Amino acid sequence: MDNLSDALKKLKITATDSTADSLEGCLDCLLQALAQNNIETSEKIQKSGILQVFASLLTPQSSSTAKVANIIAEVAKNEFMRNPCVDAGLIPPLVQLLNCKDQEVLLQTGRALGNICYDSHEGRSAVDHAGGAQIVVDQLRSLCSKTDPASEKLLTVFCGMLVNYSNENDTLQSQLINMGVIPTLVKLLGIHCQNAALTEMCLVAFGNLAELESSKEQFAYTNIAEELVKLFKKQIEHDKKEMIFEVLAPLAENDVIKLQLVEAGLVECLLEIVQKTVDSDKEDDIAELKTASDLMVLLLLGDESMQKLFEGGKGSVFQRVLSWIPSNNHQLQLAGALAIANFARNDGNCIHMVDNGIVQKLMDLLDRHVEDGNVTVQHAALSALRNLAIPVVNKAKMLSAGVAEAVLKFLRSEMPPVQFKLLGTLRMLIDAQADAAEQLGKNVKLVERLVEWCEAKDHAGVMGESNRLLSALIRHSKSKDVIRTIVQSGGIKHLVTMATSEHVIMQNEALVALALIAALELVTAEKDIENAQLVQILHRLLSDERSAPEIKYNSMVLICALMGSEPLHKEVQSLSFLEVVSKLRSHENKTVAQQASLTEQRLVVES
Repeated sequence: MDNLSDALKKLKITATDSTADSLEGCLDCLLQALAQNNIETSEKIQKSGILQVFASLLTPQSSSTAKVANIIAEVAKNEFMRNPCVDAGLIPPLVQLLNCKDQEVLLQTGRALGNICYDSHEGRSAVDHAGGAQIVVDQLRSLCSKTDPASEKLLTVFCGMLVNYSNENDTLQSQLINMGVIPTLVKLLGIHCQNAALTEMCLVAFGNLAELESSKEQFAYTNIAEELVKLFKKQIEHDKKEMIFEVLAPLAENDVIKLQLVEAGLVECLLEIVQKTVDSDKEDDIAELKTASDLMVLLLLGDESMQKLFEGGKGSVFQRVLSWIPSNNHQLQLAGALAIANFARNDGNCIHMVDNGIVQKLMDLLDRHVEDGNVTVQHAALSALRNLAIPVVNKAKMLSAGVAEAVLKFLRSEMPPVQFKLLGTLRMLIDAQADAAEQLGKNVKLVERLVEWCEAKDHAGVMGESNRLLSALIRHSKSKDVIRTIVQSGGIKHLVTMATSEHVIMQNEALVALALIAALELVTAEKDIENAQLVQILHRLLSDERSAPEIKYNSMVLICALMGSEPLHKEVQSLSFLEVVSKLRSHENKTVAQQASLTEQRLVVES
């Protein structure tokens, strides 16, 4: 360390009046000291004030420039040294050196800038301000095709520098994307796939950029899918596969890239991983199985990629995914059910799957998860059943297969995601199915649970779906028994509240259900309707210019129906309905205008 102190003193003197030999000796001494104890040496260098001197030594003409840059790279490994390097004005001369031809100088300069940028806002800003990123991107482009070891080492350092420069910084990542770095990096990966260090650095750079939407559009114009799948097939080590997965997952969110990945053969790789790891209890294998099956489900979220893999229900991939559902592995059961839900995104697929027995497989899976079941599996299986129930021709088939009964087993669930899917599945099943709607609507346990969930203020989705199912039970059954069950369970106030929803479709469903109640069972519901202040709400809906035409129409139909009850008739008379309704006779919507005339006549006759 005494030598170090001497070297630092000498450096201060020789920097201004240097003879090359004495300068080289001092720099060697510093590098040696850094190799032995980087932290302590860096602290001494900072205290000595020598960093400012380095700025003047960083010239392309000097033979010691590479060593100075190397020293800066070494000291900048320490977090406490990065800001002092910026403050000492080292960034502008380092950035200028990026234009020189000497490979050793370029290498050490790239290291120095990369280390200064690591986790340092000041470092990045200074490099940005000096225009360093553009020069490095240009260098990558011009060196891209060179495969000699020295060039590959330099390319690795430059990639690393750009990663440190832009890591977790959206603005700087966008800047690099706009500079066109993505096609260059993809080309690098293709040319240098035999070089492990460079390949790894490219993957880190991809992972860094792939989260940004703008990057995905650029990636879609390259052959990244092909390159990544090619690279993936060669990997044996878990860590390497994991690195590629980390790039694939964000990229696969883009529908164009999903299709490219499917066409490049990624699915076959994923299925192979599943097959190899499914029975293993090793931690790495369990992680790999999860990542592979999750990615598989993600690929099925794209319409084109999903349809390509479905192949009219004959596809080998579709068949393999089907075999996951009866598996004993929860992760595979989950992925299988989610995959079916994704395949079930158009009527043709849904009809084919129901005709080929998928419903029974899903019901068997749900059966295995009724008692203390896996919530994510329950949720996924219910999602699949809900989607399958959308085509009209599937509803009766699914009802006769016992889907409603299978779903009702989960009424006890306290998990909002399961409640939400359960409600959605039942609502889809009873659409235009009068008998099923009546049967379910007379099920007191179900109706009471719905009324309870209509108050689930913490879970808007569950609350909304409960209201919609209550309304659907009435609308599709048109049954007095169902209405009586709902009135006795306290459902009226929720339907009235639903009529004030911000969603027109829900308002409408509520008004139609209430009109049926008023037409079929007004006496039973009269008291609850009065307490829920429905008449005032209808007056408000008709007076509000923002109400949709169908809301105005159904509100008037409902007013006419309510007038069959004496107390409700009195309420109607006490509010200025006639005035509001007569204005609607000139409404631009003909149906609304006609209903306004009819309602006005009724109001006049019964006033």
